[in-house]
Amino acid sequence: MNRVVINLEALSHNLAAVGELMREHGATWTVVVKSLCGHQQTIEALQLLGIRSIADSRLGTLAVTREVAHELETWYLRPPHLSAAPEVVRLAHVSMNSELDVIRALSEAAVEQDRVHRVVIMIELGDLREGLLPQELADFYETVFELPNIEVPGLGAYVGVQNGIGPNTDQLSQLLLYRELLELKYDRPLPLISAGTTDLLPLLMDGKLPRGINHFRIGEACFLGTAPPSGEVLPGFRGDVVRVEAEIAEIKEKSLVPAGETGGITPFEHTAAEPDGDLPPGQRGYRALVTIGQLDTDIFGLTPTRTGHQIAGASSDISVVNLGEGNGYRVGETIAFEPSYEAFVRLMGSSYIEKAVRPSLDEFAKALPERWKTPVPPTVEGLPPGAAPQTASST
Repeated sequence: MNRVVINLEALSHNLAAVGELMREHGATWTVVVKSLCGHQQTIEALQLLGIRSIADSRLGTLAVTREVAHELETWYLRPPHLSAAPEVVRLAHVSMNSELDVIRALSEAAVEQDRVHRVVIMIELGDLREGLLPQELADFYETVFELPNIEVPGLGAYVGVQNGIGPNTDQLSQLLLYRELLELKYDRPLPLISAGTTDLLPLLMDGKLPRGINHFRIGEACFLGTAPPSGEVLPGFRGDVVRVEAEIAEIKEKSLVPAGETGGITPFEHTAAEPDGDLPPGQRGYRALVTIGQLDTDIFGLTPTRTGHQIAGASSDISVVNLGEGNGYRVGETIAFEPSYEAFVRLMGSSYIEKAVRPSLDEFAKALPERWKTPVPPTVEGLPPGAAPQTASST
């Protein structure tokens, strides 16, 4: 059996680590759960840990969240498409927007549903993703704040996500300047500046992040303990939240060098083992076949947890793992891997892979008062009109 296992104790550690950083910075934060693809047990565990605000980019998984954890505040991360406005209002308390026609549709849906929908206006800061150009901001904002049943708690941006360009404080300082200009011109507070992602945590740890950036959307650091672009585990975080267990279908001692000439043509890119010039012809070793392939994930985003193991190649549904000269495994046992963020997301979205939490949710809930305690992020929903975000506090 192939499965993704989520270690709830390690997850709790990382949530507490993020919570402490937010407390020190005086910021609020939202857990980005899009990588979970609606996995109910993990979402329930987040709620048990005191998380009160989550974000997703799929309406289907937001619907799952509202079913299993209806008290959570929900953010919709993707720019809403016009036809989905009623569903966005029904499922999300907050959405991130840059198109006036869409916000008008959200307003109409909010009036019809007798709800207030909160809109974070996104600004383009050079990442070339969604966002208004700065010269459009004032007129845009003036129109939006007159729409019924729409509240604008603040401004937002993505920095260093689309093109791999590292975030810098100059871009973020621009965002704070735009907020100041809007508040002065229209005499309306914009308490929330939502520009923090996992990418910004290294800057935050180094004390280089402007304090005005006071809302973070954090996913990768919670579930993998890592941050782009290095992919290394952040100081004080754990990298063992997620493990992939792949069952061995075959073990044989075989040649480690393919027979014949290799033409470099395979059904999938980057799935052929690179020739090893150090291996003499006829060099042999143990190879295991596991039944996870490119249909399930980015295979080369999986790193074996055991030293000496190496993924040699993969097809759509089989991967080959070099075990070295020693074996120590049997057919039916599993080999463990650490996933990259891309590999993790694809595994969670695969219908062929089992997902599980350890300990079980019942055991986790029983042990919670003694062993797991996480700062509770305050939410946008809890902000009085015109109030500044509160500092995250422990419960």
